[in-house]
Amino acid sequence: MAVRIRLKRMGGKKKPFYRIVVADSRYPRDGRFIEEIGYYNPTTKPTTFEVNAEKVQQWLSKGARPSNTVKALFDKAGLGK
Repeated sequence: MAVRIRLKRMGGKKKPFYRIVVADSRYPRDGRFIEEIGYYNPTTKPTTFEVNAEKVQQWLSKGARPSNTVKALFDKAGLGK
């Protein structure tokens, strides 16, 4: 089972809002997930990014791989490996 940390799109048309979730890579983008660990809102000025750092480190240590976008967000927040 390949576990990924990725974005789940929420919000309405032209108003994106993302939740950062841990999910099996075989599930659809907005489908079933294992755990929600934060959120990201690019529409606010400045953008809002909130994540539970303990859970991120816990999942990374278990072998979960972040998507490219989530990896960039983690690097900006200083949560990279």
